[in-house]
Amino acid sequence: MSISDIIEAYLKEIFNSQGDEMIEIKRNEMADHFECVPSQINYVINTRFTVERGYLIESKRGGGGYIRIRRIEHRDDSHLIDEMIKLINPEVSQQIAENVIERLKNKKIITEREEKIILSTIERETLALKLPYRDEMRTRILTSIFNTLKYMK
Repeated sequence: MSISDIIEAYLKEIFNSQGDEMIEIKRNEMADHFECVPSQINYVINTRFTVERGYLIESKRGGGGYIRIRRIEHRDDSHLIDEMIKLINPEVSQQIAENVIERLKNKKIITEREEKIILSTIERETLALKLPYRDEMRTRILTSIFNTLKYMK
C-alpha cells in the first residue's frame, strides 16, 4: 500500500468515524503525522477527493491555514446521476470517467460487475479514436448508460 493510499484511507476513516459531512485538516500537521512532505498531502487531496468522487475542497493557505473536505450528498440517486451527466458533458477524460463510475459503485447505484462492464466500454483501447472524438464518444456512451440507470430505479 502506498503512502497516498494510507493517507486517503485515514481521511476516509475520519469521515466515517465522525459521521460528519465535512472535515478540516492542517496540511503541515498531516505531513508530520505521516512523515511526508506537505505536497504529498496536496497530491492525495487533489487526486482522491475530487468533485467526481463526491467531495468539495476549500483551503486557506498560510500559518493558520486549513483544508476543508466536504462530502457531497444528494437527495436521491436521480439527482446524483443528473449531477454526473452534467459533470461529464460535453466531453470527459478516461480518468474522470473512471472516478464517476467508481462513485456510482460506492453509492451502490451500480454493482462491481456493472462497473467493470462500463469501464471496459469506455477505455482508450475500445474507443480507438483520436482526441477529442474519443472523449466525446465516451461522454455519449456514459450519458446513455446514466440515463438508463436513472429511469430503471
